[in-house]
Amino acid sequence: MSTPAPLSERIVPLTDPADPRVADYTSLTDVALRRRLEPERGLYLAESSKVLRRALDAGHRPRSFFMAEKWLEGLRDVLERYDVPVYVGSDDVLERITGFHLHRGAIAAMQRPEPLELTEVLARSRRVAILEDIVDHTNVGAIFRSAAALDVDAVLVTPR
Repeated sequence: MSTPAPLSERIVPLTDPADPRVADYTSLTDVALRRRLEPERGLYLAESSKVLRRALDAGHRPRSFFMAEKWLEGLRDVLERYDVPVYVGSDDVLERITGFHLHRGAIAAMQRPEPLELTEVLARSRRVAILEDIVDHTNVGAIFRSAAALDVDAVLVTPR
């Protein structure tokens, strides 16, 4: 991996909620839109400093970061490692883009990694949860948090 450009050069101030560069973060409360675009573009969003740090530590790759300026310093170590834009705006502008208040700090648009081979996952897992045909994405987050709390080694998700 090449050395990233300095963080100061990658910070993009946001003033216009219609800025096309932040399309990954637009109208996040629209479930139908997310269901259509996330699988198609391989996009998922890691919301909160803790979640995005875990995703990055697991080898996932960010497309960009999105946050209020007050979160920059606390995430500086992460932001300096990746040569991607860091979109920063006021709480009002960010809320107008996403459709909700970012009370958990930062969001990162992440490229979904290639799926692992099932036999490899099962060979190294003792406890497995299977999510079959979950239709509400908010349930998936709750299930993953519960799986982590119960020491589940792997979570399998069906295509639907």
